[in-house]
Amino acid sequence: MVAPLGVGIAGLGTVGSAVVRLIEAQQRTLAERCGRGVRVVAVTARSRARKRGLDLRGVSWARNPLALATDPNVDCFVELMGGADEPALSAIEAALRAGKAVVTANKALIAKHGVRLAELAEAHGGAINFEAAVGAAIPVVKTLREGLSGTTIQRVYGILNGTCNYILTRMEQEGLSFAECLKDAQRLGYAEADPSFDIDGHDTAQKLAILASLAFGTKVAQRAVYVEGISSISPQDLRAAEQLGYRVKLLGVAVRTAKGIEQRVHPTMVPKTSSIAQVMGVTNAVTIDGEGIPPITLVGPGAGGAATASAVVADIADVARGARVLPFGRPVRRLRTTTKAPMERHEGGYYIRLMARDLPGTAATIATRLAEQKISIESIVQRHPDAAAVGNGVARTKSTPVPVILITYATSEDAVHRALRAVQRDKVITGRPQVIRIEKN
Repeated sequence: MVAPLGVGIAGLGTVGSAVVRLIEAQQRTLAERCGRGVRVVAVTARSRARKRGLDLRGVSWARNPLALATDPNVDCFVELMGGADEPALSAIEAALRAGKAVVTANKALIAKHGVRLAELAEAHGGAINFEAAVGAAIPVVKTLREGLSGTTIQRVYGILNGTCNYILTRMEQEGLSFAECLKDAQRLGYAEADPSFDIDGHDTAQKLAILASLAFGTKVAQRAVYVEGISSISPQDLRAAEQLGYRVKLLGVAVRTAKGIEQRVHPTMVPKTSSIAQVMGVTNAVTIDGEGIPPITLVGPGAGGAATASAVVADIADVARGARVLPFGRPVRRLRTTTKAPMERHEGGYYIRLMARDLPGTAATIATRLAEQKISIESIVQRHPDAAAVGNGVARTKSTPVPVILITYATSEDAVHRALRAVQRDKVITGRPQVIRIEKN
């Protein structure tokens, strides 16, 4: 009879505690599916005295993560502490050098050190699984690495941050400002006290860098991702998007182009008819475009203790059944180096909102500047100031700026910015133009 897989868990926060409970609850099922039992044999955490509601009788406590990683009774080291560097990095390295399997939910660490850790796993016969690092319960890592291993991926994109999707959903549905929605998200626990990592797009960028590596066989390189957050989005943009048949989402997009792999995170207008546009609230979704197959969209909870624990335990089950795969689907020596693609080269459609001065010749000037850059307009909408504002005593005069909204056909980012700089020099608009990229199905 095969001995149970000995699991050591570093970190007993929300996710770590949920993993312990799930392994206990699913012992029989795991044994049936894996051909051997799975048992938590050791743990470590910052505080042993903290009340967690866990039955840890018979489970040993390691003095630190490094000691847990090198414990001879631990076959699978599970890192759930977080952080891109220490102590998680040294502990994982020690486990891999000992030929152990490692499971982690640590996106920051994989985005920064994933290639280095994959090299260690290959060199010492270990394994490192990280399904929970991207999309929590959504099995996107296995889908890209294993399920689509015979398919050439053209594009992978998705909603990878529930905080941003929640904020944009509330803004759209209730007409609230970004600041109001952010404050509410913090009150409900969807956003941190310092939300910048989420709302500025960096959380999405880390996850996208991992997905791009799996999809295109490149080395994980967060520095190669262009990043833009959602704080500039206004209710006015969301209303205009709805009327034009779009919805605004913060997307991470990695796409194969003739000039290389383009990786970008930014607010994006997507057609309301698309699968990704239907994903609301804190839910995550990833769409994969592969050669010869229709787009595949995976949707599910992208965070939370139970959702993340389910992915962690699935990775542990793979270890128990002896299923070991290359971390990024290819030997590290075959992963290509990628560089940051200049956004100036990006080509696509654009939403542009200008506050135009209500003066003779303004429209002609804007049209001329766009034409000079060979930008074709798909649609143009001119809106008068909100009736509510006029009713509240805001008098409309000839100098009152009028919102002008343009939707362009495919053009280059560089052309758009050159045209808008020229329009600003002409002094026919006030303030800064709003530009949102459009991602077609």
